[in-house]
Parts: sequence; structure tokens; C-alpha cells
Amino acid sequence: MSEAFIRLSDVRKIFRTRKEEFLAVSEVTFDVKAGELVSIVGPSGCGKTTILKVLAGIHSYEGGSVKIGTQANPFDPSKDIGMVFQQPLLLKWRKILQNVLLPAEILGLPRKESLERAHYLLEMVGLQGFEDKYPHELSGGMQQRTAIARALIHDPKLILMDEPFGALDALTRENMNLELLRIWKESRKTILFVTHGIQEAVFLGSRVIVLTCGPARMAVNISIELPYPRTLDMKTHEEFGKFTRHLYKHLGMDAEDPNGISEECRIE
Repeated sequence: MSEAFIRLSDVRKIFRTRKEEFLAVSEVTFDVKAGELVSIVGPSGCGKTTILKVLAGIHSYEGGSVKIGTQANPFDPSKDIGMVFQQPLLLKWRKILQNVLLPAEILGLPRKESLERAHYLLEMVGLQGFEDKYPHELSGGMQQRTAIARALIHDPKLILMDEPFGALDALTRENMNLELLRIWKESRKTILFVTHGIQEAVFLGSRVIVLTCGPARMAVNISIELPYPRTLDMKTHEEFGKFTRHLYKHLGMDAEDPNGISEECRIE
């Protein structure tokens, strides 16, 4: 068995205010292998984003341990993480090529190599020819593809995606799911993909980690035994339905009423 690239063990996160403490994440444990695309699913506000921020080093944590990298594949958080958020967060005064280059500029990477990689990435995400456009000239899906290219520009080992397609319409979101799988296949990056969409989690992930309402606890960690490449018609197959029903059950939800969450969540 290959060594885990990411290992969370009994991680706890507490938010403190002047008046109270709030336990957001409670004893979360899971491993991720290098090159995996793992979905993290749970109700809105359950702490999914908090876990990504702990992995990114944005949040500290009060208990447990977080290890990223291996002896053969060491990890430097200052340069080995790429992040994609729900909103593209592109700088409106910079052209698309300039937006993609931003992390490389911040890290002081060589200009010539970074330009070559930026053009390669824009071609990979289907935006060749849009290098000199401004963000407002692109659709929402195209802007998010730009954000993915930006996250890859410095060749990070880990991509953290926080509901990156949540603001898109249903059709664009499905197309972006297919695009992400294609990009993942080409780049072979380790990806953690946070979503509250159960079907999206099953469709994308080689595994799905299910979190309960806050404080986040891991309800189940299951392998999605569906072949790659995945196609949209797989969503109509009985095997796909079996996995989604299994996840609904562990979330305390009725598959006929996906909004029927049994608890109220408090933190994201």
C-alpha cells in the first residue's frame, strides 16, 4: 500500500470570540493518496471550508495532527498549494493571461517559463485565444476555468477546491465537472473538492468523505467504484444511484427530499 500524501488524524478546530468558544471540527481523520481526486461533502455550514483552510495553513487547529507530503515527495505549503474558490476572484483590471500569471509573480518564478506554462494551461482549460480579454468579457464558467489555470500555474502538488462550481447554472456546472475530470487526468494533481452536492461528489471523486453537521465529524469515507473516464449518462445508472442513496443515508437525509437535513449547521 502506498504512503498517504495527506494524513489528518483526530483534527479539532475551535473558534473563539470574547464571549464563547465554538467547536467547528471534531476529531476528523482521513488519508489522501498522491494523485487522488477526493470529494468532501456535507451540508452547508458543516465545516468543510474550515478543513480546507486548516490544510492550507490559513487556520490553526487545537488538537490532532495534519501531515502533508512524504519522505519521497516532500511538501512546501508556501508553493505547493493551489486554491480555487466558489467565486473566481479574478482581478478585473488584469487581462486573463495576467490573472493566470499572478501566483508565479508573487513567488518570483522565472518570467519566460511562467509565460510558457500560462499559455499551455489556458490551452488545456479551453481558453486559448482569450489571453487578452478582461474577466468581464468571459462567462462565469470561463472565469472559473481561468481560476483553475491560475491555481496550476506554479505547479503545486495539492489543489484545494471550495465549492468552485456552486455559483454556476446547472448546465455549466455539469460541463465544468467534465472539464475538471479532464484537467485532473492531464495534470494528475492531488485534488480535494468540497461540495454540498451529493451527485457532484459521487461523479467526481474516486472517494467521498461525508461530514456531519457541525462540529464536523466524518460519517463515512467510501470508494466510488465507477470507472474513469466518467460520462454524464452514468448518473442514470443504478450503480451511481446506489452510491448517492448511501450518502444521503449517512447525511440523515431523505433521497426524495435532498433539503431534509435533520440538524442545523452553524459554521463554514
